Amino acid sequence: MRIRVRRSEGAATLALACIAACGLATATARAQDDLADVRVVIHPVKDGIHMLVGRGGNIGVSAGADGIFLIDDQFGPLHERIAKAVATIQPGPIRFLLNTHWHGDHTGGNEAFAAGGAVIVAHDAVRTRMSAEQFIEAFGRRVPPSPPAALPVVTFGSELTFHLNGDAIHAFHVEAAHTDGDVVVHFVGSDVVHAGDVFFAGRYPFIDLSSGGSIQGLIAAVERILEIAGESTKVIPGHGPLASRADLLRYRDLLVLARDRVAEAMAAGTPLEEIVTSRPFADLDADWGGGFMKADGFVKIIHASLAAGS
Repeated sequence: MRIRVRRSEGAATLALACIAACGLATATARAQDDLADVRVVIHPVKDGIHMLVGRGGNIGVSAGADGIFLIDDQFGPLHERIAKAVATIQPGPIRFLLNTHWHGDHTGGNEAFAAGGAVIVAHDAVRTRMSAEQFIEAFGRRVPPSPPAALPVVTFGSELTFHLNGDAIHAFHVEAAHTDGDVVVHFVGSDVVHAGDVFFAGRYPFIDLSSGGSIQGLIAAVERILEIAGESTKVIPGHGPLASRADLLRYRDLLVLARDRVAEAMAAGTPLEEIVTSRPFADLDADWGGGFMKADGFVKIIHASLAAGS
């Protein structure tokens, strides 16, 4: 299976940003067309765990004797393709669906999967945000409330453990990172971590400040994952290819370096416009600028986060 997109990469990434900001309920006919040629690709990870890549956040799948445990579900129009891909791994209903945070490229399929019997689980803040209109300031977009059937029916505060498929699946909340409701999932026995959008592998991350995210919280969240990850740990990022602890460490170093460069310029009294035009991340772009978040936008997000004390 392959992913095919009709438009240029630049237009496709812009469409992705728009869809992520607008949410499923306001996706336009153009957004539907952007998803028409998407193919869901299965990447085996280990011990019955797979990563699915389509459009939006990477999906985690645990399959075994106790059934199917799904992490995130991308956009609603991809539901049937995702379900078919999961069925090729193991047929049968999906028992649990855990959302790593509230954004529509991770929760857009909730309603359809819930209709098939999946129990939706997330952090308390995810249900709160999905239940009311949200405004993503970075994109200038309002996101309407999700349908009631799409809302998580099981929520938790700090941590929750599932005992399924011969493993302990430990989900824990990381505060004020990508959003205020981020959850990292650790397959303890299998030594696999699904990091959600705390980790954008090989690219600058998007931090949703208007949803409670922060640069300091993002760094702290990555540090927490590094504490449980070993040399052989497989890390499923929210976006980007399957990764290792070494990849996550390089990402942590990027975040710290980027924060420190912006903080140093702020401490010197340099206005934001001058910080941006000085291109403080120019030497980093070749390695990290390939995603939809570009250097100028990342500078502005870090600046706003630090200015707010976060």
